[in-house]
Amino acid sequence: MVSLVPSLTETLFDLGAGGAVAGITDFCIFPEGIERPRVGGTKNPHIEEIRALSPDLVYMNLEENIERHAKAIEEFAPVFVTEPKTVDDVAALITTLGRIHRRDERARELTDALAKERGTVASFSFAVPIWKKPWMWCGGDTYVSNLVASIGGVNVLADRERYPSIDLDDVLALRPDIVFLPDEPYEFTSEDAAEIRGPRVIGPFPGHLFTWHGTRTILGLKFLRECV
Repeated sequence: MVSLVPSLTETLFDLGAGGAVAGITDFCIFPEGIERPRVGGTKNPHIEEIRALSPDLVYMNLEENIERHAKAIEEFAPVFVTEPKTVDDVAALITTLGRIHRRDERARELTDALAKERGTVASFSFAVPIWKKPWMWCGGDTYVSNLVASIGGVNVLADRERYPSIDLDDVLALRPDIVFLPDEPYEFTSEDAAEIRGPRVIGPFPGHLFTWHGTRTILGLKFLRECV
């Protein structure tokens, strides 16, 4: 199989199915030291190189990958497209991957670990930017928002969809208790953190703790419970 989703690459290895992974993207960095043929990026995969690997399955994601590439790959291999928007979706995805790769027991261990990290802390309001110039934020229907909400957070932009562009001052006027600054997809810096006056700022921190779904969700929840 080939994985064009870095978070799924890590999850497949955590499930014990890494031996079947024949190709990965340039952005697959976990597990550390992973060595597999690289077939381009998530947005610009090398289709002919994927074809040459003769995969029996190719993993893609609705947000990270592009539909035209999926259609091109479907000419020679089955494509499995993921779209988890909630922590519950992630648990279901791990279970499904365990079933596909006959790693059901390991999948149960991982979903149990996920459940243990989901205990709520005291309620707090929050906002999460994902871009600057212009400022863009995680709306209430995003995976990132659900991740934080799953431990008791309340997104001040819960009524917004996807990733609205809103000025920083307008978001701060909503009085979030916390602003999280992940370092991807935009690489926020300590200088950016200094611009945010009023709420507590957490970050910059490794963005994959918020943006990667799969077994990294377990680490994301653990991070949240420890820092909030």
